[in-house]
Amino acid sequence: MKAPTRIAVIDDHPLFREGVIRSLSEMEGFEIVAEGGSKDEALYIVEHIRPDVMLMDISMPGNGLQAVAGAVEAWPPIKIVMLTVSEANEDIAGALKLGAKGYVLKGIGSRELADVVRTVASGEPYLAPSLSARLLAGMAKERENAAKQDLMAELTDREQEVLNLVASGLSNKRVAQLLDLHEKTVKHHMTRILSKLKVSNRTEAALALRDATESRTGGAA
Repeated sequence: MKAPTRIAVIDDHPLFREGVIRSLSEMEGFEIVAEGGSKDEALYIVEHIRPDVMLMDISMPGNGLQAVAGAVEAWPPIKIVMLTVSEANEDIAGALKLGAKGYVLKGIGSRELADVVRTVASGEPYLAPSLSARLLAGMAKERENAAKQDLMAELTDREQEVLNLVASGLSNKRVAQLLDLHEKTVKHHMTRILSKLKVSNRTEAALALRDATESRTGGAA
């Protein structure tokens, strides 16, 4: 007879933790071997009890992501499933990068959670489909912003000056006055800017500048 999957549940909300434990305990093939509510408790359990699967929240004393890193380092075979409310791409990507094998949201049903535990225990990773789509979209956006940064880096200092002024809504004539240039020279700079940024008009150039700036500053305009 196959040995049951040994599970530990780490969450700093006792009622939620108890609910998860009760639900999984009632299902065949699972054995709850430990529970805790903090990073320190999670690491103690990993080092001394070594469960097969650990369900862990991100938001808890000591930080869930740090607990993932410590747990995987202490016991590499551990299979960690993040069970959390966070849908942030940085949390998802961070958890998976640190060694978590699964990531699901707390709204999940008990039977579906059991299926996730079985999947991860068998050695297969699991990411909730809705989160997978969001993560992929976020990665695509990051690649797009990186490409825009690369194109922006091709602009000369003068072209950067012209683009910044044009993006603020100034006309070629006004930009020429501010930079002490001929209007024809500003038009020439704009032609080169549009070509380098692979856009077709001033509005698209201004949007490219905005996106590149937000990407560089982490979204702060």
